[in-house]
Amino acid sequence: MKNLIITISREFGSGGRKIGEEIAKRLDLKYFDKEIIDKAAKDSGLSPDFIEKEEQTFSNSILFNLATSGGQFGVGGTSMVDKIFVAESKAIKEFAEHGGCVIVGRCADYVLKDKDSFNVFIYANEAFKTNRIVNEYGLDRTSALKTLKSRDKTRSRHYNYYCDRVWGDRKNYHLMVNSSAFGLDGSVDLIIECAKKFCEK
Repeated sequence: MKNLIITISREFGSGGRKIGEEIAKRLDLKYFDKEIIDKAAKDSGLSPDFIEKEEQTFSNSILFNLATSGGQFGVGGTSMVDKIFVAESKAIKEFAEHGGCVIVGRCADYVLKDKDSFNVFIYANEAFKTNRIVNEYGLDRTSALKTLKSRDKTRSRHYNYYCDRVWGDRKNYHLMVNSSAFGLDGSVDLIIECAKKFCEK
């Protein structure tokens, strides 16, 4: 499984990042998440902080892009959010060229659609996600619920716009895992077991 590429898409609060980290650790694969931001920043000339902030406000609306990027455009009239998407996609492809890895978020399943990657979507019920956000980020329950709904809406809009697919649609993934049903460790076990079967095909 040393050349296996696993992409993880996830609902906010479902534990997708921690699950991805543990999978990479157990399978001795490289793990890419924030590293994508750093590589995209280096290649695009934008700051990592700027990219991370823009990631939280991605939308499929051109007017929204104008508002959140202050009307800033790159070469050829490309909006800043488009520039970030291109830079992150390039980083994902370059990372995937160097062998097995786990890549979290940023439309990696779509970006690597021409590769034989194992694509996973992690979701959870509202109570599980809210509790995790409260414990992880120290928010009160009302703020946690508002945040998870906002983040998932943003992720959905971003994915649907750039990928011409529906975020969370089972047709886009090899496996969909309910982390609130299996827990984080159980989800890791399940994904690894299915990944092994994927490699045997």
